[in-house]
Amino acid sequence: MTMTGMFTLRVWVAAATLSAACPPAISTAFAQAEPTGPPVVGIIAARKEPITQTEQFIGRIEAKQRVDIVARVTAFIEKRLFVEGTDVEEGALLYRLEQGPFQAVVAAQKAQIAQVEAQLENARLTTQRARTLLGGPAGQQSTYDAALANERALEAQLQGAQAQLDTAQINLGYTEIRAPIAGQIGRTSLTIGNVVGPGSGVLTTIISQDPMFVTFPVPVREAINLRARYGPTGGFGAVLIRAQLPDGRFYDHTGTLDFVNNTIATNTDTILLRGVLPNPPIFGQTRSLLTLRELTDGEFVTVFLEGVEPVEVVAIPRAAVLADQRGSYVYVIGQDNKAEERRIQLGQSSTTLAAVTSGLKVGEQVIAEGLQRVRAGETVSPKPADAILQRMMRNSAVNADSAGPAASVSPPAGHAPTGAASGAGPSASGSPSRRR
Repeated sequence: MTMTGMFTLRVWVAAATLSAACPPAISTAFAQAEPTGPPVVGIIAARKEPITQTEQFIGRIEAKQRVDIVARVTAFIEKRLFVEGTDVEEGALLYRLEQGPFQAVVAAQKAQIAQVEAQLENARLTTQRARTLLGGPAGQQSTYDAALANERALEAQLQGAQAQLDTAQINLGYTEIRAPIAGQIGRTSLTIGNVVGPGSGVLTTIISQDPMFVTFPVPVREAINLRARYGPTGGFGAVLIRAQLPDGRFYDHTGTLDFVNNTIATNTDTILLRGVLPNPPIFGQTRSLLTLRELTDGEFVTVFLEGVEPVEVVAIPRAAVLADQRGSYVYVIGQDNKAEERRIQLGQSSTTLAAVTSGLKVGEQVIAEGLQRVRAGETVSPKPADAILQRMMRNSAVNADSAGPAASVSPPAGHAPTGAASGAGPSASGSPSRRR
């Protein structure tokens, strides 16, 4: 056999061997790709579900009462009678100022009163004698008039001296600076031996501790929605307040809404709301006499405004909701198993449950799985959604109630939520869609 014949034989044998070794599917794929059927998608029916409506805002803790302690008279500080940072009772003595000069003024005013009283007693006797002589030959009307005028002048002088004594006693009382309210007292700005007076500034501050206010600005649009939602069902009594602390923990106690401001902040287009939260001691009084509490004046918290009663909404899995520049939408199964894009409005939603306020009816079949293969108007092959997804749908309302606000949080104003599922298909406008 020639060299050319041997080479041809080897090529033919190699080709035959490769053809036998390749699986039929691969060889067929290389030959011609088979057309695929409609994409398989998981569907779930929209249904009524109870959900706790919650709105989230940023708030600040404020003391119900806050008093700056200042000196009313000028004097040296003789004593400080409180421990900084502890709780004080209303009327408790905080500072004692030098009292000697003020006691001397009181004594001088008392002496002045005694002198005027003696003069007045003599003037009254003189007036009485002049009145007696007025009917006889020795009496003169002018003498009587002068005596009466002197008596009345001394009466006025006595009243002035009494007023000066009252002022001196008030100033003496100001040398004892007392707590006008009960609360936690702060640090002292001046120590013993310093001269204080009305111009010395704040000596210390007392802040009431229980209860506390929490104030939070609400966008006007949100406020209108809240009014429409809760106004007919009890107003302030239809909502409660929960607070999330800076470390992420939820405060153990709930509060109530008690105030809506009467004006709108024009620079932010918000209206101020206020709630009341209890602030009891955590561990009782410590050895250092400090009383520890959870809430502190000026502290930032996340405020959750939560409906007292759950409401029934049209609910679908959060994974079924897509979003683009025009808003939120879902795909529903239409006639002949064609996917229809449906624009929806979302209400209060949880991390697993989307509450639909418009655009969807109870019983409509919503595509919740396989969304990455769905295009509007194309035929799909619907199958029941995965059992895990259906179980999450059934248990979402129960989980939301048991887990507290963290399970039923709506995003802050101006922030769009994100869903847990991935693989959203393109939007109708051609721009990439995202989960909501």
